[in-house]
Amino acid sequence: MNTIITFMKRNYKILLVVTFLSLSLLAFKSNYANSADPDKDKLLLELLTFVLEKGHYSPVTMDDEFSKGVYKDYLEALDPSKRFFLQSDIDEFSKYELELDDELQNKDLTFFDLTYTRLMKRMEESKAIYKSVLSQPFDYKVDESFNTNYEKMPYAKNATELTERWRKQIKLSTLSSLVDRLEIQENNGKVDKDLKEAAAPVNPDAAFQENANQVKKEVAADAGKVKTFEELEKDTRESSIKSLDEYFGFIKDLDRNDYFSVYLNTITARFDPHTNYLAPEEKERFDVSISGKLEGIGARLQKKNDYTEISELISGGPAWRGKQLEAGDVVIKVAQGNQQAVDVVGMRLDDVVKKIKGPKGTEVRLTVKKVDGTIKVISIIRDIVEIEETYAKSSIVEKNGLKYGVIYLPKFYIDFENKDGRDAGKDIALEVSRLKKEGVNGIVLDVRDDGGGSLSTVVDIAGLFIEEGPIVQIKSAGKRKEVLYDRDKKIEWDGPLVIMVNSFSASASEILAAAIQDYKRGIIIGSKQTYGKGTVQNVIDLNQFVRSSSAGDLGALKTTTQKFYRINGGSTQLEGVSSDVVMPDRYAYLKMGERDVHNAMPWDKIDPAQYGVWTNNKNFNQAIANSKNRIAQNAQFQLVEDNAKWIDSRSEDYVYSLNIDKFKLAQKQIEEKAKKYKPLQNYKNNLKFSSLPYESEVMAKDSALKEKRDRWHESLSKDIYVEEALNVLDDLQSKVVAKKPMEAKLKSNKLVKS
Repeated sequence: MNTIITFMKRNYKILLVVTFLSLSLLAFKSNYANSADPDKDKLLLELLTFVLEKGHYSPVTMDDEFSKGVYKDYLEALDPSKRFFLQSDIDEFSKYELELDDELQNKDLTFFDLTYTRLMKRMEESKAIYKSVLSQPFDYKVDESFNTNYEKMPYAKNATELTERWRKQIKLSTLSSLVDRLEIQENNGKVDKDLKEAAAPVNPDAAFQENANQVKKEVAADAGKVKTFEELEKDTRESSIKSLDEYFGFIKDLDRNDYFSVYLNTITARFDPHTNYLAPEEKERFDVSISGKLEGIGARLQKKNDYTEISELISGGPAWRGKQLEAGDVVIKVAQGNQQAVDVVGMRLDDVVKKIKGPKGTEVRLTVKKVDGTIKVISIIRDIVEIEETYAKSSIVEKNGLKYGVIYLPKFYIDFENKDGRDAGKDIALEVSRLKKEGVNGIVLDVRDDGGGSLSTVVDIAGLFIEEGPIVQIKSAGKRKEVLYDRDKKIEWDGPLVIMVNSFSASASEILAAAIQDYKRGIIIGSKQTYGKGTVQNVIDLNQFVRSSSAGDLGALKTTTQKFYRINGGSTQLEGVSSDVVMPDRYAYLKMGERDVHNAMPWDKIDPAQYGVWTNNKNFNQAIANSKNRIAQNAQFQLVEDNAKWIDSRSEDYVYSLNIDKFKLAQKQIEEKAKKYKPLQNYKNNLKFSSLPYESEVMAKDSALKEKRDRWHESLSKDIYVEEALNVLDDLQSKVVAKKPMEAKLKSNKLVKS
């Protein structure tokens, strides 16, 4: 989940803590910078433990229980599928299970060094295992099975048992691919993709999942060719080798620092799930995600074995504007302006990205191999690149003779470095203003899957819909609460309002939904409850504590410093925000909320703030009742509920037969069951969504943006949840044409004790 961010330099409440830490940690200069052998890892350990103990909202005691948690989480992170370490390795590691708290205090890296060295050895051995397993055809007539419940699976006792585990796991992957290929060939290239995906074995391993994706591409390429069983079986093994080669190529790109970051994050996670160490590259990606912009050429890259490939050009970016670079081009060399070009074949992806990115106005020259095989040098002047998917967008739809606006907000973004830059608050205000000009009769604000972001933008957005008043309460450890207010009396939108949420709406999304709900300003519809993240994190630059260090960039620590509360006094922590209207959700029964996460902070409450409820919604309660009644009688929603229960039951299916006949029978049974839910994929609400006039003009010149908006509008036209949100807007419409005088409206919204 993304988090609510209030950077330290903008948060006066912990400036004293920062000052104290800075003074206390100046000793790091003499301790390490003057050392003959500076140890960055030890420096990071000391910094993190000290900052966490002094700056975390509720620091935990680093004792034997803490050590057990770090030990367990770290080994699970290193080898989640238990296909690298042997039981003998675990036996050797186990003597450190209660010692890690002492190692942290003593800046001792013995356990990390041991596990890292052993993992590298086991991974190298695994390459030979999978190549050997895939060198010979599988016998799919043997009656055997494989259990994918890795959590309860014991570690392999020896190399023979580990090889057998690899064999079965690979066999399951190739069997699934083989059955798909056979079925597609039998049906002359036609297969129901949705049913195949519904029946696919649940496999958490990225390498094996990628193999399943690769099948689709290869089958499409072989369309029209009739192959024997033996040829198809060989194809599945070759595809699996290719996928595993790419997977291990990715692993090869990871260095000791990457694994040490994993270790540090198992330490920070013991404090709470949202306290994380951000390595320098991760900190940079985090900044991009929260601001929605970067300086570079505007291209997404991916690793393909030793090569770096352009996977996508970002619409509006310099590479996109230049029209020379294309998706599929392979980058061979990178030069800074007219300097010597550097060969990047075999280089880590992160290192290639560093060479291509750079300040606005500077030149980078890429030597690329084009899709047609030709070699070309492309010069690009770097610029500010805005990632369009980060930003708010809106659409208009007509229903029953009325016009409505739908605004989608993917995250609460902000540019902390530039007060004049884009932020969610300003952009939502602009979208609301544009929708008003189009004469809409109601607005749906969609924050489904919105993981959060900036706290200040929440206050700005909520303030668009009320006259003035408190939006959220914040409490730091051992300190009095702080109430954040909307102090602007202007109401940007006083008409019908619906907020759409789901179980992945978190943090800032929950503050907004809670405020709108407490004021009774709009109706919250969606999942039974939102994610349940009621904590505030600050990003602390670790470099500020060291005057100079030969260790280089130390990264940052994102740590929980505060909890936020609704204006009614309740926390959203664990409980989230309960929807006024609950709509069946396909994933309603799966454990995916804050309440299902280890080490989550507890729920509590404080005194309410003073606020007045919105009284200009005469049809508020009736609209909720109407919606609940519609949902209860809607066959499509009933099917969603049934599907959710089926998905939950399937999440407990771990054992798969590796006998082709039994596997096909089991998959056929699942596909037959999945047919019942096919109408969910084919549903259409018969509503036509369109862009606002200003955006239509832009799309006329930007085909990439037009394609994205067309896809969004198509998804809206298939969305039963959006359809019900619009139904609620219908029910909220005043039956009287004449508007209530503004004076009376303001009077009705005065603050009262709640």
